[in-house]
This record gives sequence, structure tokens and C-alpha cells, in this order.
Amino acid sequence: MQRVCFLLTVRKDRIDEYRERHAVVRPDMLAALRAAGRHNYSLFLREDGLLGGYLETPDFDAAREAMAATEVNERWQRDMAEFFEQPEAADEAMVPLSEVFHLG
Repeated sequence: MQRVCFLLTVRKDRIDEYRERHAVVRPDMLAALRAAGRHNYSLFLREDGLLGGYLETPDFDAAREAMAATEVNERWQRDMAEFFEQPEAADEAMVPLSEVFHLG
């Protein structure tokens, strides 16, 4: 199982709405994330907009490709693009950080 951590940046003027949109995540999105192989998926948001994500998956590239093939992800990417400072789609900007320590 791969442990994946990534960083994105939420626009400061959209932080409150970003939090609100994640207070309740649509059931079809939750199902698609699980079906794509993302487990123990968490997002952490700092007040300056730094967003840290963590997930576990058997294969991160395959999980990302599986999500990209879904209609629910296409809709989410389109609806959420304006929240991020990154010019590319959020899923494409998820560059895993190198793990340097893990207390198993």
C-alpha cells in the first residue's frame, strides 16, 4: 500500500467556501474515490490556503487514472478549479511528496 501526501494551494479568498463544500461530500464522489482505490483519504487546510492531502492506495497512478475516467471527477474538477492557485487541474497537480519517515 502506498502512502501519498501532496500539497496544493487554495486561493485565500475562497478558503471559507472550500471548507463549506467539503463539510458534506456527495455520495457519488465518495463512492468513486473508493472505487478508484483511494483509502484513508484526508485533506488538511491551513489558514493561508496551504492544503495538504493524504491517502493510501495500492497504486497512485492507477487511482488517479481511474478517477480521471469518471464523470463525477470531471464535474468536480470543473466546479472546483477556481478554488486553486495551480493552473492545472487539481488531480494533475497532486505531486506526491517523498516520504522521509514513517512510524508504523
